[in-house]
Amino acid sequence: MAVELKLYDTLTREKRVFQPLDAADVRMYVCGPTVYDFAHIGNARPVIVFDVLFRLLRHIYGESHVKYVRNITDVDDKINARAAERGVDIRQLTEETYNNFKQDVAALGCLRPTVEPRATEHIAEMRTLIERLVASGHAYVAEDNVLFNVPSMPDYGRLSKRPLDEMIAGARVEVAPYKKDAQDFVLWKPSKPGEPSWPSPAGVKTPGRPGWHIECSAMSWKHLGETFDIHGGGIDLVFPHHENEIAQSRCAFHTPVMANYWMHNGFLQVEGEKMSKSLGNFVTIHELLKDWPGEVVRFNMLKTHYRQPIDWTVASLKESQNTLRHWANILERHQTSFNSNIVPERGVLKALSDDLNTPMAFAEMHRLSDHARKGDFQAAQKLHATGEWLGVITHALMSSSDMASVGEGAAQLMPQEFKNQVEQLIEARAAARKAKDFKESDRIRDELAAMGVVLKDSKDGTTWEIAR
Repeated sequence: MAVELKLYDTLTREKRVFQPLDAADVRMYVCGPTVYDFAHIGNARPVIVFDVLFRLLRHIYGESHVKYVRNITDVDDKINARAAERGVDIRQLTEETYNNFKQDVAALGCLRPTVEPRATEHIAEMRTLIERLVASGHAYVAEDNVLFNVPSMPDYGRLSKRPLDEMIAGARVEVAPYKKDAQDFVLWKPSKPGEPSWPSPAGVKTPGRPGWHIECSAMSWKHLGETFDIHGGGIDLVFPHHENEIAQSRCAFHTPVMANYWMHNGFLQVEGEKMSKSLGNFVTIHELLKDWPGEVVRFNMLKTHYRQPIDWTVASLKESQNTLRHWANILERHQTSFNSNIVPERGVLKALSDDLNTPMAFAEMHRLSDHARKGDFQAAQKLHATGEWLGVITHALMSSSDMASVGEGAAQLMPQEFKNQVEQLIEARAAARKAKDFKESDRIRDELAAMGVVLKDSKDGTTWEIAR
């Protein structure tokens, strides 16, 4: 029996049953990196989240019937500035950065998108869109710039639902005397000496380069069509980027929507604070992978529902590592196999089909691990197949001595934070048992088991050790 997929749509502010435009050709676009430096851990969140959605859509509709496009922005002010700072060619910088990004996200267990288009390879499509917008009165030329005329679109702002003054402030618009309206945004601008440039559209004589927003409209149109199923990205892109994409695409093609579902992941902060270089808590994926296996980073990212804010902490990473260690130990004892024909556990699929509820999916996997720990081989094999499908159980995980070979007495090697957390949970469990709240007692026991902790109850109290 098929599971009904529901996704939260930012545009309508509701969870809706997913109905693709064409079940034989499901199409998704996600905004990718601007390749000027190593991607930070906040950039990793949409990459991982939409990788899970990609896997789920492929499972439901078939691998050959899902097209996932994630773009590469390789023309941008930040790229120009970084290349000048380093004294290197722009193409050299973007190639180097793109290759670093590919390696980092592969280590996070992410599948390659179907297409990874580069902005610089879609200038012709951008010019075509811009000229359509000018011809229809939705854009105009002013001092070698081409700008989108926001008041020409009566329902501009539906995605972000911001008041006019907030939209102007949020867009950080450039104050320019040639603008017809303060909200108008750049589609094309003249290039400065040394910057990349192309022949300009709409009769502009000076060579120039595209604005950021038009790039995604052009690439999604080229690879997915005038209207497609899902557009995703971080919550920070809702305004102005996605709002402006909608304006450009809808006005160019005279369509009621650009994408039928808009999905956005929540913000990420580090140890309770906004990530910033000035605070010294700016963490790149590349740096993180030096200290933590990719599976741990991926699992830790998915423990929080994608639409909720996430606090990225070392304590949470350690907890994730212990969960995966516990699962690896169980699977090792059962000698489960990779590439089995067993489909992902139905309970996990059901959870993911409810707007990618990964916390509930992991709760189902904890349930499987509990049955497997008690000797149920089928549960162990389902745990393995599901974990492999989700990208958190890998050959590297199973062969890693760090993750799978923790013996008795290893509790003494655990960080003090971890030991304190275990002791607090054991105290809470003892209190629940004393109050005869056995449901709560069992829940805490299962939580500890998920952390890789085995309890031993005796008349003298409860002791614990790391599962072998």
